[in-house]
Amino acid sequence: MKEEKPNKKPMIYYYLGALVIIILLNAFLAPLLGSNNIKSTSYNDFMTSINKKQVQEVTIEQNEIYYTLKESDDSDDKDVVYKTGRVDDENLVDRLYQSGAAFSQKVVKQTSPLMQILLLCIVPILIFGVMGRFLSKKMGGMMGGPGAMSFGKSNAKVYVKSSSGIKFSDVAGEDEAKELLSEIVDYLHNPQRYQQIGAQMPKGALLVGPPGTGKTLLAKAVAGEAEVPFFSISGSEFVEMFVGMGAAKVRDLFKQAAEKAPCIVFIDEIDTIGKKRDGQLSTNDEREQTLNQLLTEMDGFDGSKGVVILAATNRPDSLDPALLRPGRFDRRIPVELPDLQGREDILKVHAKKISVADDVDFHEIAKAAAGASGAELANVVNEAALRAVRNGRDTASQEDLEESIEVVIAGYQKKSRVLSNEEKKIVAYHEVGHALVAAMQNHSAPVHKITIIPRTSGALGYTMQVDEQERFLMSKEELANKIATFTGGRAAEELIFGSITTGAANDIEQATKLARAMISRYGMSEDFGMVALETVSNQYLGGDATLACSADTQTRVDRQVIALVKEQYDKARAILEENRAKLDEIAEYLYEHETITGEEFMEILEQK
Repeated sequence: MKEEKPNKKPMIYYYLGALVIIILLNAFLAPLLGSNNIKSTSYNDFMTSINKKQVQEVTIEQNEIYYTLKESDDSDDKDVVYKTGRVDDENLVDRLYQSGAAFSQKVVKQTSPLMQILLLCIVPILIFGVMGRFLSKKMGGMMGGPGAMSFGKSNAKVYVKSSSGIKFSDVAGEDEAKELLSEIVDYLHNPQRYQQIGAQMPKGALLVGPPGTGKTLLAKAVAGEAEVPFFSISGSEFVEMFVGMGAAKVRDLFKQAAEKAPCIVFIDEIDTIGKKRDGQLSTNDEREQTLNQLLTEMDGFDGSKGVVILAATNRPDSLDPALLRPGRFDRRIPVELPDLQGREDILKVHAKKISVADDVDFHEIAKAAAGASGAELANVVNEAALRAVRNGRDTASQEDLEESIEVVIAGYQKKSRVLSNEEKKIVAYHEVGHALVAAMQNHSAPVHKITIIPRTSGALGYTMQVDEQERFLMSKEELANKIATFTGGRAAEELIFGSITTGAANDIEQATKLARAMISRYGMSEDFGMVALETVSNQYLGGDATLACSADTQTRVDRQVIALVKEQYDKARAILEENRAKLDEIAEYLYEHETITGEEFMEILEQK
């Protein structure tokens, strides 16, 4: 889709035009106004100036005489025209000639006060009023509505249909969402098919999902497939400083949409204006007025005209129920994180934009990028291309893509941070402790890579595990083994060095979080059973958990969490004590090489 933009001329042209008009106005009015610096004097003073030969120029009219004096250093009356009455004096002309005065035929006029106000005030105001109206129309066209101060006009970007726009083929990994949206496209192309049977198209479709999953891209793809105008606006653009302006923008947006029907209106981050009303009696809230206007417009909107409202949010639980009822947003379309096949398809779509080596296995890259969104996968491909350029190669290789995944997860390698030999050895045992505990348990993901190279995220090293298959469910045993893996690093430090360090801070956090979820959310405790002890809000934005139980129950939960983590810690320590020789051997190898692959790790582990 191409954004529809009016022809814009640089504002310097309008400023230059205004300057030319001012100059012409001054040049035109100056002769009409004449001199306003006229001073009346007596005839005796006039004769005295003649006798002193001070008269510079003189104009003699029928009843009055105008004259100017020669300049002098002590005179404050420069550029002053003196006026006096005319007296019958036959010798006046001779005296003037003898004094050296110059005669002028110029008639000196003094403009009346009324004429001065008319020419100096009224005329410029009229001229600049006409210019201001002209400029406001020009600026209004640039801003999406008539008027430079178009507070009540929506700032929606309008995209016209284009053969080179975004299509469904440009969106991968969201097959279910594309299938639901393709019905809307078919309705915009062939509305008579639905009208014959009496079916009505949904007035609105709400796209919900985590950030970066492609909600906005899907909306643009719908407009690209339907080849209709596409209005795009963010929810925050409706919120104005003045109360009532947001509601006016909503009215203007739907008015424009009705004029360009069939079309698609897309409101991004609709939770900005669509939050639940709090029930307070105040009616002056700008957001609430904007929401009420949006509800009114959607309720009275004629869906048969072919105007479809799409909206996107990652906080559906915060939206007002009136906005989600049938007749407004009839269809809720989840846009979730892609699965294994979806990640592979997304990588292939973005890989078309760069030069990639022929032997790249996108399936392996997709497995390593478990839990990544579409935006993160696009960043992975771009980072791989940048790494290839830094290394002086023309194509991105498998190694570049694997390294770019680590960059997105843990950050760049921090070459400036040099660990001491003792710290390097501690980190090596810590990471091998994680890997060894994971490898010796039955329900753990295989080790893919171990490294002790510091990263910009603050990690001094990390162990990467990659599941062979996509997992959607985890058993109680698998979660317990995962906690044991988290505690393996601290257990290795204590076993080998007899002391502990701060390096296990993130491991402790992850193990505690997982253990608490097992007890309070997943019902994996014998004492509490299938009782939900906490609620989760903002599931697409991190999933903040809040305990919903009494203080006594919370104390019991804390005790069970501590007991569960301690049990798995003891289990991890027992595994490391049993395999102490392999722990030393692999840690020594990692200390020397800094990075080892999963194949190298398993080869050393299986050697007798």
